[in-house]
Amino acid sequence: MTEQSTVDTLAGVLWDMDGTLVDSEKLWDVALNEAAESLGTRLSDAQRLSLVGSNMDHTARFLLGVAGREPDADSVAWMGEWIRKRTERLFDDALPWRPGAREALAAVRAAGVPAALVTSTERSLTERALNTIGREFFDTIVCGDEVGGRNKPDPEPYLLAARQLGVDPARCVAVEDSPPGAASAAAAGCTVLVVPNDVPVEPGPRRIFRDTLVGMDVPALAALLPST
Repeated sequence: MTEQSTVDTLAGVLWDMDGTLVDSEKLWDVALNEAAESLGTRLSDAQRLSLVGSNMDHTARFLLGVAGREPDADSVAWMGEWIRKRTERLFDDALPWRPGAREALAAVRAAGVPAALVTSTERSLTERALNTIGREFFDTIVCGDEVGGRNKPDPEPYLLAARQLGVDPARCVAVEDSPPGAASAAAAGCTVLVVPNDVPVEPGPRRIFRDTLVGMDVPALAALLPST
């Protein structure tokens, strides 16, 4: 397969962020455990892992529920802002890359394949993370507060990214690490490259598993697509 035919075959690459490109879940661990402590409770390991891939509103409601507090609109907004401010400070430092992620991003960009960042993280925090990751790698960015509440595992984040790129999601590879993200991308019709990090992801249709992103250049990504 020539480079040109590879680019023609692969319509786009849609990247998750937390836990996929950068190992920022460890920073979320800090923020969420401190948030739980501020409510007078603690998160078990299982409760924390259940939040991987969740958006801010769901996370705030979950924490309030663990603490036995009513998750009304005002409380959810307050808890979300608490988590947001703490995470902003943590994200201001350089984020650790997942193995092979930066090289994979650079290979897709060099080949001219359209690329999107599709994250459940809100825009304000994503912009801080992009200081490490690099905005230049993405043609469009879809954040968790920009999908009208239809967050992962709903397919809308990936469908929206494909619409913004002007590509067919069925000819895209989505790169994910979490169960909600993998479910979202698969429901959108993408081929899903799953690189698990903190939580296991169950096998399923259109899901292909790798241990790392090392060596995942454009021909390798295009080879994941179903034959036409």
